[in-house]
Amino acid sequence: MTNIALDTETTEGPSLRREDGAGQTSLHGELLAALRDYIVEGNLADGARVPERLLCDRFGISRTPLREALKVLAAEGLIDLLPNRGARVRALSADDLRELFDVMGGLEALAGRLACERISDEEIAEIEQSHHEMYRFYLRRDMHGYFQCNQDIHRMIVAAAGNATLSATYNSIAGRIRRVRYSANLDKERDRWGEAMREHEAILDALRRRAGSELSDIMFLHLRNKRKAAQHQSATQTGELDEESHSA
Repeated sequence: MTNIALDTETTEGPSLRREDGAGQTSLHGELLAALRDYIVEGNLADGARVPERLLCDRFGISRTPLREALKVLAAEGLIDLLPNRGARVRALSADDLRELFDVMGGLEALAGRLACERISDEEIAEIEQSHHEMYRFYLRRDMHGYFQCNQDIHRMIVAAAGNATLSATYNSIAGRIRRVRYSANLDKERDRWGEAMREHEAILDALRRRAGSELSDIMFLHLRNKRKAAQHQSATQTGELDEESHSA
């Protein structure tokens, strides 16, 4: 029996490799994760058409499973499906970034406050473990591993808030800005990656102390700084630095 496993040991972005043996995740889940990472990590430009034939060749699949995966990514807000014309990477304007990050900052601020009221010692220990793993990836300059741990930490804090409505609203927006959250760490002019790591140290400290109001403020500022870096990175790539992006 042949199964599919994720191979992240490539400089060209995530790919799939085949392995024999039981216990591997399904082809659909494996492909979905690899394709999501491929797009999030900037292998396709904003607004670019999704090259189905190239991706089929890359992942060794037919177009049917690829298109099923694209439907999921469209539902997450990462791409747009074009009627009878394939798919395109969703591009976000400066206004989109401002609105989405402000809303996400509010949601994460609320999640932090609620989590401090309800979180267990075991949940804090799990978040702390992910934080230390994320820091090891940071020291190795492994952005792929760092970002996976980073997103896990944010999801765990939202889950610890114990509010299904909050979680559903968070998930509906998270996919739309996942790509720019990743690229914001690449802003070398302000060392956003190092700045984000220091902010996560403060997040963990406030969470340990269950300082809800403090954590709420840190989470909101964390997203605000992420948005500024994302806007600056986007403007740098397009050569159109506006006043806000330049001052960030």
